[in-house]
Formats: sequence, structure tokens, C-alpha cells
Amino acid sequence: MAKKQVVVIGLGRFGSSLARTLSDLGNEVLGLDIDLKRVEFVAEFATQAAQVDATDEEALREMGVRNFDIGVVAIGGDIKSSILVTLLLKRLGVKTVISKAQDDLHGEILEKVGADRVVYPERETGIRVAHALSTPNLVDYLEVMAGYGIAKLVTPSSFIGKELGQLELKSRYGLTPLILRRAGELLINPSRSEVLNQGDVLVLSGKDEQLEALRTT
Repeated sequence: MAKKQVVVIGLGRFGSSLARTLSDLGNEVLGLDIDLKRVEFVAEFATQAAQVDATDEEALREMGVRNFDIGVVAIGGDIKSSILVTLLLKRLGVKTVISKAQDDLHGEILEKVGADRVVYPERETGIRVAHALSTPNLVDYLEVMAGYGIAKLVTPSSFIGKELGQLELKSRYGLTPLILRRAGELLINPSRSEVLNQGDVLVLSGKDEQLEALRTT
């Protein structure tokens, strides 16, 4: 699967960790913030970073955000700006907009103005969101240590109808299946003979680059 183009607006702790992880995963990342110091920090690892007032529709247009697959609004304490920028990204035609909310009410407003997904920094980290955006079918990611994690993955279509052993997850990807969850049952350390069905969820452990290799399946 082709790498994604992601614009991250708001380069505080959440936004910068998101931008870094997305960049590490090989995606094209544009970081935008009105704070020059934050822009300079992110410029060290992002594809591009610029000092921009993201509440200015013309400025966003000039940065070419309409051509990006995903827009992430990671603006911190300025609720009004986060709502306006979310609205502007949708107006400019960004396919998927993910916005950070401070609380449930803020999240409800973001959804009403067009956010496709709302994230809450108290419940999710930039690293988890980056993995979820970068890897298809990934529904959750837990960082165990730097470069190593546990991922919950909805079974890709290419896996359906195959026995777990046929996939050779350990030898091909270096991944260890920990749990297989399907309607009505939870299989711990599932057998290699288990046939995967549509909607099954696999919990796998391994290095980040090995989890990332599932993008090509």
C-alpha cells in the first residue's frame, strides 16, 4: 500500500509525536504551527514544516493541504481555532480529518463541523494514532518499549480463509500471534490450524517495522 500524505496542524507534544512517528513509518508529513520554535523542531524529521496561521484559509490553500490524504488538527488550548481549522480542512477537500479534543463537548462540536474522527489526548497518544493511520485494519496499538509494540488488527482480506500457520507470521514478519478474537470467543495463543474468518481480530506482538510490513498484505 502506498504511503500516506498527512498534514499535522499544531505541533505541541501530541502533534509532534504524531508527526515523528508517521515520518518514521515512511509517510509524507507536513507540519504546520504558528510557533516558529515548534516548526523548527519538527522540521528535523518531517518531510516539510512551516510557520503558518492555520485559521487563514488562504494560507492553508497555498500550502496545498487539499492534496493531502489526511489532516490532523492537533491544536492545544485554543478550542475556537481547532474547530475553525477542522471546518477549513473539510471545506478545502481533505479526505479524512482527525481532530484532537479537550473534552466530550469539544469532541461533539468537532464532529458536527465535519471531523471524521475525534481523539482525546488523555486516552490516546500521538504514537498510537500514527500507527492506526499508517497501517490498514489496525484498530489499536500499544507501545511496549521503543520500537516494539502490540497491535490489534482486523483480519486483512488476504488472510481470510487461510489457516494461521499458512500465514507464517513469525518467519515472514517476525510477529507473534497472541490472541484471536471472533464473535463469541477469545482464543489465547491460537492454534496454527485456526482458519481466519471475516471480522476476526488478531492481537500481534513484534517490532514496529515488522508490524508496518503488514501494510503490503
